[in-house]
Amino acid sequence: MTRTPEDEVLHRIDNGVAWITLNRPEAMNAVTWDQRERVIALLAEASADPGVRAVVVTATGKGFCAGADLRGGGPPAGERVAGDVARMIRLGAQRLITAVLDCEKPVLAAVNGTAAGIGAHLALACDLVIAAEPARFIEVFVRRGLVPDGGGAYLLPRLVGPQKAKELMFFGDAVPAVEAERLGLVNRVVPAEELEATARAWAERLAQGPTRALAMTKQLVNASLDGDRAAALAAEATAQEINMTTADANEGVASFVERRTPKYLGR
Repeated sequence: MTRTPEDEVLHRIDNGVAWITLNRPEAMNAVTWDQRERVIALLAEASADPGVRAVVVTATGKGFCAGADLRGGGPPAGERVAGDVARMIRLGAQRLITAVLDCEKPVLAAVNGTAAGIGAHLALACDLVIAAEPARFIEVFVRRGLVPDGGGAYLLPRLVGPQKAKELMFFGDAVPAVEAERLGLVNRVVPAEELEATARAWAERLAQGPTRALAMTKQLVNASLDGDRAAALAAEATAQEINMTTADANEGVASFVERRTPKYLGR
């Protein structure tokens, strides 16, 4: 029986949270061409859907994502010419990571097991990361004689600094979840049986928040790592100006004045 992309990337919306679940446990969720395209599309849908106010990316089985499965579809093979590899990376791994970074809703990774290569970068591109105790993060590229792709050399130094990023990428050693939390790669580590419940609690809390303010906060933080102070402060002022036109901002101020709990609608 042929499995479809809908079988291999499960999707549901529950209490304002879009759950995107990689579902090839027999392959440790090594991501195929078709899976990647579906995840990118689902993240774009989440941005545009006012009913979605947070996203969880997770997986079934013992692995979160073992990297890219180059056997799992894609353009027809042929003679390689100059530019093919760079184009494949731009259109493939980099688009996946960019889709997470640019999603207009907060994206939480619930890492159930090994996250290697592009799988590690998929998790680290998310806004928040919760890891199960058995999870491991591996910069596996050096083991194959490869350069990291999927934005790894962009993401890692911003999380752990350049020296530690080089150590992780030069040696390719597995980083256990507890160590990943100590390094700042992970927000929280929980027992495996508590992962889904913890992710749900965090995501539903985000889904009850001021969605547009969270989107602009995400953009400000991400952009701050790339620009100078003047640009960051200008972007902050602009974001605040735009956000003050939203219903949630008005509700937040009104609830403070009226000494009550705000009720945000994501608008």
